[in-house]
Amino acid sequence: MPDPEHVRTLLILGGTGDLSGRLLLPGLARVVGQGRAPGITVIGSGSRDWTREQWQDRMRSSFDSAYEAADSAGREQLRETVDRSRYLRLDLSSGTEVNERIRELPGPLAVYFALPPALTAQTVDRLRDLPPGTRLVLEKPFGSDRDSAVALNQALSRLVPEADVFRVDHFLGMTTVMDILGLRFTNRLLEPAWNNLHIEKVEVVFDEQLGLEGRAKYYDNAGALKDMIQSHLLHVMAFMAIGVPATLGERDLRDLVAATLRAATIDPATGSRRARYTAGAVDGEELQAYADSPGVDPSRGTETLAEVVVHISNDRWAGVPFILRSGKAMNRTRKEVLVTFRPVSHLPAGFTGVTDLPSRLRISFGPAEIELELNVNGPENVFRLERTGLKGPTHVSHLTPYGEVIESVLDGDPLLSVRADIAEECWRIVDPVVRAWAADEVPLEEYRAGTQGPPGWDTSRADL
Repeated sequence: MPDPEHVRTLLILGGTGDLSGRLLLPGLARVVGQGRAPGITVIGSGSRDWTREQWQDRMRSSFDSAYEAADSAGREQLRETVDRSRYLRLDLSSGTEVNERIRELPGPLAVYFALPPALTAQTVDRLRDLPPGTRLVLEKPFGSDRDSAVALNQALSRLVPEADVFRVDHFLGMTTVMDILGLRFTNRLLEPAWNNLHIEKVEVVFDEQLGLEGRAKYYDNAGALKDMIQSHLLHVMAFMAIGVPATLGERDLRDLVAATLRAATIDPATGSRRARYTAGAVDGEELQAYADSPGVDPSRGTETLAEVVVHISNDRWAGVPFILRSGKAMNRTRKEVLVTFRPVSHLPAGFTGVTDLPSRLRISFGPAEIELELNVNGPENVFRLERTGLKGPTHVSHLTPYGEVIESVLDGDPLLSVRADIAEECWRIVDPVVRAWAADEVPLEEYRAGTQGPPGWDTSRADL
């Protein structure tokens, strides 16, 4: 089977928006600057009456950081890409206009929906008869629940084959996925112990000190559960839990991810909790209460801290809780996977010190490193156990997470794309929690900004 053709034209719907300028174009710049997007034409589009020069100014500004990292050939590629780029004013409410303009563009073509979720779904419904080989690139969330995700996937399937649909989850950049897979499947020390006989619990955490940072319009309609757990953290959990793949090909890996998620469930009553921050200080900087922030509707009850306990009902993981947590305005940034192993079966009498601490493996996403926490004999007293850590860096990509995703789109490699059935499974898992929270069956707690959550949230959830 021949390799997919490299994308020649990238059309960015919503090119004048914040996502495009802040993340998408800088990510593309790194790809271009390393010579990985030869001859690509970038077409920005929007409802604004921009000139070609205005669009090229936006690209230059977004490409600035890549110039320093590029060599002379890369800088020339960046300049040529900006010079080739142009702007296309589009009325997305007119399906006829959108379809006509798309059919006029040289292929192979990738259409990137840098749009709000509802507008993305409406635009997809208006598309017809796309040129062969067109790739459609969508930002998460993919729908707002399982039913809407199914409807969106059905609409996409009428337009292009599934292999040409790229559902973007930048959290699944190649570095993140390969760091997990390389650690798990190439170390004899870990793989035999990677199951419920030896692992007590797995935590996937994305806590940040940042507050809303001007994202109230989006965040107040999503919250921590939909923004982080439903997509990013469930995918990381799945890669932590899959069995050994036959190859690193997209089909083998994504089949295992889908099978793992199909076995996953959450009990909203015993396995979920939520909270939002009140006024406080983060690193000495005052932060107003979430409910008082501009653009927030307090009556929505949107959570800024969410935690769920996922159980995977299969032979490898039965009985092991996967604790997924994400919060804003926390007292420290914590972006990591933490694997806690079971205690030894028998501890000889006579040891003192940290006799009750199990071994733990920490995979950190910022900075990118791993650490294995062990108990060892102390330097002053051979019978007293002390804690030590074996720490080392993991791979750091020269691309940004968005750059890695964009490169996979341009190359036609769907490995980092979220497959249709996987997107639907993620919603199936969290839908019961969304419904329970909407019905106030789980209380909305509060925590002061700059703390680690409500009182009691720092206790273990391993019994759930």
